[in-house]
Amino acid sequence: MRVLVRLIQDTERTDAGLYLPQGAKEAQDDALYGEVIEVARDRPTSDDVAENISGVPHGSRVLFRKEAGVRVPWDDKLRLLDVKDVLATVEELTDEDAH
Repeated sequence: MRVLVRLIQDTERTDAGLYLPQGAKEAQDDALYGEVIEVARDRPTSDDVAENISGVPHGSRVLFRKEAGVRVPWDDKLRLLDVKDVLATVEELTDEDAH
């Protein structure tokens, strides 16, 4: 099963979405950070509702290896990933939540 992920880049964060101390930038090349914008779904039932069968929630933020997935030719920010390539789901915290 696969999910479609849109890469998230923030100038204050690494490519993986993690805050790193100065000098640790070279370690950021291992993973990418993105938002799941579409999931594998079952065939629609009689009431036209298709169930998410991927196991990854729609809209969740995920980490995945930089070389994982297939780049979508018409949009460099999209990747089609096998669910097994999702390393983790991430919940973002605000500065107030972190204290």
